[in-house]
Order: sequence, then C-alpha cells, then structure tokens
Amino acid sequence: MTFDAAQLRQRLAGLESSAASPARYVIAFSGGLDSSVLAHALASAEFASPVPIVAIHIDHGLHPDAADWAQHCAAFAASIGIEFRSRQVTVQLESGQGPEAAAREARYAALCAELEYGDWLLSGHHREDQAETLLLNLVRGSGPAGIAGIGAIRRFGPGWLARPLLGIDRDALVGYAKRHDIAWVEDPSNRDRRFDRNFLRHDVLPRLRTRWPDIAARLQRSAGHAGEAAMLLADLAEIDLGRLGGDPARLDADALATLSKPRQRNVIRYALRRLGLPTPTAIQLERVVEELLPARSDAQPEVSWPGATIRRYRGAVYLLSELPEVLPASRCNDAGLLRLGQGLGVLEFEKNAPLGLSDAVMAAGLQVRRREGGEEIRPAGDAHTRKLKKLLQDAGVVPWMRDRLPLLYAGDRLVAVGDLWIAAEAASEPGTAVHWRDRPALY
Repeated sequence: MTFDAAQLRQRLAGLESSAASPARYVIAFSGGLDSSVLAHALASAEFASPVPIVAIHIDHGLHPDAADWAQHCAAFAASIGIEFRSRQVTVQLESGQGPEAAAREARYAALCAELEYGDWLLSGHHREDQAETLLLNLVRGSGPAGIAGIGAIRRFGPGWLARPLLGIDRDALVGYAKRHDIAWVEDPSNRDRRFDRNFLRHDVLPRLRTRWPDIAARLQRSAGHAGEAAMLLADLAEIDLGRLGGDPARLDADALATLSKPRQRNVIRYALRRLGLPTPTAIQLERVVEELLPARSDAQPEVSWPGATIRRYRGAVYLLSELPEVLPASRCNDAGLLRLGQGLGVLEFEKNAPLGLSDAVMAAGLQVRRREGGEEIRPAGDAHTRKLKKLLQDAGVVPWMRDRLPLLYAGDRLVAVGDLWIAAEAASEPGTAVHWRDRPALY
C-alpha cells in the first residue's frame, strides 16, 4: 500500500458526508511520523484545498527534549508554509487516571480550546493505531462502541475531530516520509513497555503478525462490524432520546424509568457522547441506573467522574460537564464571541436586534461577573425591580447553575443576566442582543 496527497483529499471529501464542510483544518501536530506526513500532504500542491491550515503542537512538559521538539515542529510548519502554534499544558499525573490518560486528557482539552466554530481537528491515527485500540478496549472489557475502536469523524467541541489516515498502514506513511525527505520526532516514551499501548505495539502485535501477517486489517474489519452494531445501538438511543425530550443534556426522569436497564444505560452513554463528555465506568453507570434514577423526587443525587456529572433535580436527569466553581470575571465588548470557560459556552453579541442593550450601554463597555448575592434587576417589560434570587427560583433555574450565570455589568449596573433578562433601563429597540450559545441546561 502507498499513500499520497490525492488519497488524503479523497478521504477527507468522503468524511464531509457526515459533517459540515471544514472552516479550517487544525492538525494535532506532535512532530511524529503520522502528524508530519498528514501536515505535509495537506499543505502540498497536489492536495490543493482553499481551506486554511493551522498546526497545533501541545507541549506536555514531560520530557527534557520537549522544547527542542516544539522548535522542530515550528521549523517544519514554516518549511511547508502553514500556520503554527505551540501550547504548553500541565498534566495532572496525580489524577489517578495513569500518565497516558492524563496526558491525553490535557492534550485534547488544549486542542479543543484552540478550535473555532466549524473547524476540523485532524489526527494522524492510522491502521495499526486502530488495531492497538481494539485490543486495548477488549482487554478493558469495552462494549461495541469500544470494540469499534477509533471513529473516522465525530463531533468535538465547536467543530469536528477527523482521522483520515485510519485505513492507511504505518509502512505506507513511512514510504511517503522517505519519498519527501521528511524528518520526524521519535518520542522515547513510545518504547516504554510499562504503558499498555506500547506493550501491545511492541510485544503483542508483532507476535500476532508472525501467525497472521494481515492482523491489522483483520482487526480493522472486526472494528467495522462492531461499529455497525454500535450504529444500531445509537439509532435505538436516538429514538429513546426523542421520547425523553430530545435534549441530551436534560432527560425526562419518569420516561427514562420506563425503559429497560440496558436501554437506560444505552441512551445515557449516547447522550454523553452527543455532549462530548467522557464515558463513565461500568460501576459509575450502574450507580446512575440503580441509585440516581430511583431516588426520591425531593432529593438531588449526583454521580460524578473526571470531566462529567449526572444530577437529578425534580423531574429531570441532567448530564453536565465538570463546571468551574465560579465564573471568572472578564471584560467584553460588542465584537465577536466571549468564551465563558469549559462547559459554560460562549456569549455572542448581535447588533441591530429587535430588542437588546442600548448603544450607550455598549459604548460604556461590559464586564462579566459571577453572582455574589443580593443582586436586583428590573427586566425589560416588567414594572417592578426584583431580587435576582427570586427571579431564578420562579423561573426554575437549576440550583447548581444559579451561581454560574454570566452577569453583564456596565460599571456598577447589572444590565443583563446571560440571555435570560435585560434590565429595562439598559434596553433599546433596536439594540445589541446577547445570545448564550452552548450553554448548560438551565431548567
């Protein structure tokens, strides 16, 4: 098997049937063989795409040569004429996940933060990576979705995560690199057999190849069969989700209780994937089904794991990212988007909306603050000033979001509460509307 830029163009075009056309190609660029070949082919004249390209290098700071690798990546990106960024992350080695998982979580969180709406994050995973992932998930006792291995494309943050090299052998990538004189970084940690994936890569798969030389292709076929089964389960979950209200972040608790336990687990896993949240362990998911769902209606039980929480409040089950304890104060103006932090979405400002903040308020400048207690506001169209606490209670905003709402201030005046209320004295027709995109479930 050989690989060239024309194949890459064909594979990416095929993935567009599952996703919107890319606004940008953002390469997860480690400087290794896979991402170097991917970047080179993408930037080549043979690929010839008008889509902007940017390479993002994540420096985990776990190796003494990390700075040299970042410099190599910057020089390589410059040599092929693409934009380059390097970002340092802190890996939480004491998180209990293990160094591989902790580094992966830090890496993908940083990459997600670099994405803009409509971007495609491109990863260089190839056929052997797929084989390793399938074996690893089998050892971990994964279900059909895990045995399906690495997906070719899925939602990721504000865009998509695509892996166009999944069907390509590593040897084909090596051949491409040699034809084009590409030098790549070799991370010595990839040879450390203490890590499960490296043990499979260096000890298990080579032994399997002595018996079945095409083992990677065989495992890829098995992953494909499991992927079909996972698609059928996803279809069933989509049907069940519609019966539960249609919002993956908020499930009707009574309707969920009418499903069999396997279908409860299936739709919860599906909803978490739709939201881009990490999947719980089997024990954690069992706690949701056996403890959280049957809880008293006046209780507020929750089950948490790194990166996600499931809560029950009144008649609903809420699937949430791990929200920050407080909303960081930040300034904004009437241009572009203001990111509120992981799991809190963004504020978007629309000029000349039928109703919105007045030009005078916008000219004064806005500041986003967190709720501290005692705030008052007279919403547009209301004759009386009301305590924000009472407004939130009457509106049925869930308790854990009441202190995480973005409050917009002009000086010392509270002029808007997210996109829920605008202060009457700050409103005008037309005006600048506030839209809270990708916000967590509030009700």
